[in-house]
Amino acid sequence: MRCVLVSTLKLNMKSAAKKYSVGFRVWINEEQGHFIGIGRVRLLENIQHTGSITRAAKEMKMSYRQAWQMVEDMNNRSDKPLVEKILGGKGGGGAMVTEAGGKAIKLFYKLEKEMIKLSEKLSDKIN
Repeated sequence: MRCVLVSTLKLNMKSAAKKYSVGFRVWINEEQGHFIGIGRVRLLENIQHTGSITRAAKEMKMSYRQAWQMVEDMNNRSDKPLVEKILGGKGGGGAMVTEAGGKAIKLFYKLEKEMIKLSEKLSDKIN
C-alpha cells in the first residue's frame, strides 16, 4: 500500500487561526504498479449495482472501453477474477462482481478507514 499526500502544506506554527489537515490517496499496488484504488473500487461497486459494465461506465461518465480495460487489467493481475461477464440470452448479457471482487472492495475500504484514523492523528500533531 502506498500513501500519497494530496497537497503540500506550508506550516506557520505561530498562526493559531489556521487549521491544517493531512490528506492522502490509497492504492493497493503489486509488482506492475497500481492494482486498485478508489476509482476502480467505485467501478466495481457500480457493476454490482447495475449488473453491467456498460451501465456502470455510463454512471461514471466513462467510456465502455476504458471501463472494460480497467476490469480486464484487474482480472489479469488478480489471483482470481474480480468481475465475470454473463453471456447474453433473452435479456442480454451483463457482468457480476465475484466473491474475490467483493473481498477486494471490503479490503480497500478497511485500509482506507485505517488511513483516515492515521491522518486524523497526524492532523492533530501539526495543529
